[in-house]
Amino acid sequence: MSTDDFTMPENLTGLVIVASTRAARGIYEDKSGPIAVEWLRSRGFETPDPVVIEDREIIDYFNNLVAEGKKNGNLPTFILTSGGTGLNSDDQTVEAVRPHLDKEIPGIMHAFWMNGLKNVSSAVLSRGVAGVIDRTFVMTLPGSRGGVKDGVTTLDPLVEHICRQMEDYHDH
Repeated sequence: MSTDDFTMPENLTGLVIVASTRAARGIYEDKSGPIAVEWLRSRGFETPDPVVIEDREIIDYFNNLVAEGKKNGNLPTFILTSGGTGLNSDDQTVEAVRPHLDKEIPGIMHAFWMNGLKNVSSAVLSRGVAGVIDRTFVMTLPGSRGGVKDGVTTLDPLVEHICRQMEDYHDH
């Protein structure tokens, strides 16, 4: 079978989780999560508005999301997080996601950092992880609009191939 034989599934779902204490408390409006949601929707993923939580809640939130999703068989196809990838003491998104990954995809993070370096040297200070949980792709993105834009720019040419592989479609 060639890659031309593959049809993207119709039931693609997405979820964007924003870890930002200030946004969760209403101190300012998050503007990075909607960028990720818009991109997922443009690629055919049924995606609700971003879930905005405080930084300190990300570990419990993600643990519960994965536990319930596995139990009920309804983990989203793609999960993108925004925020909590820096060096501050309350930045815990990577620590929330990494233990759940069945397979890490370090090449995606390397490509993301390379894209970010084209725009700002501090891009390499963003800790991050990409990988899969069962048949769910997950990537942690910084909380900045630029970081999220770099993330979706990195993922855009890969999204169909990621979906093919998560569906166990062998195209090589």
